[in-house]
Amino acid sequence: MLKGLGALLKGMATTFRLFFSKSITVQYPEQRRAMPRRFRGRHRLRRHENGLERCIGCSLCAAACPADAIIVEAAENDPANPVSPGERYASRYEIDLYRCIFCGECEAACPVDAIVLTPTLTPSDYSRQSFVVSKADLLEDHPGDAKRPLTDEELARRSLSIR
Repeated sequence: MLKGLGALLKGMATTFRLFFSKSITVQYPEQRRAMPRRFRGRHRLRRHENGLERCIGCSLCAAACPADAIIVEAAENDPANPVSPGERYASRYEIDLYRCIFCGECEAACPVDAIVLTPTLTPSDYSRQSFVVSKADLLEDHPGDAKRPLTDEELARRSLSIR
């Protein structure tokens, strides 16, 4: 009985000590915590400088994904109106963020650096369908190859939210 009373008093002492300490609550989304430099968050598909998609539909990212969260379907490129510089392009590219473990294997497996994981948190939502992101949601809004992952401010300015 004394052993249980000692554990109870120890727990109450911890509670009492932390009760008077300063709160560290962050008012998200108005305030955001600084993420570690190597944090892996929201996925993005990149483009070349000329506006063509980098993704060539090789499906290496889907093969490397340990959670089987990526679906890539390739199609032949039309020479008159190419989508990507290769012979093929990804006609369908989807990531199920519920299954994704944000390990970065897709980013490491991509031979053309088409997919990157940005330092932005994935927002919460009420429906499962909003966590299956399509190619249109993953592509950058305008042509231009960012050499680094996009920041929160750049994403907000470009209105790249997952719908």
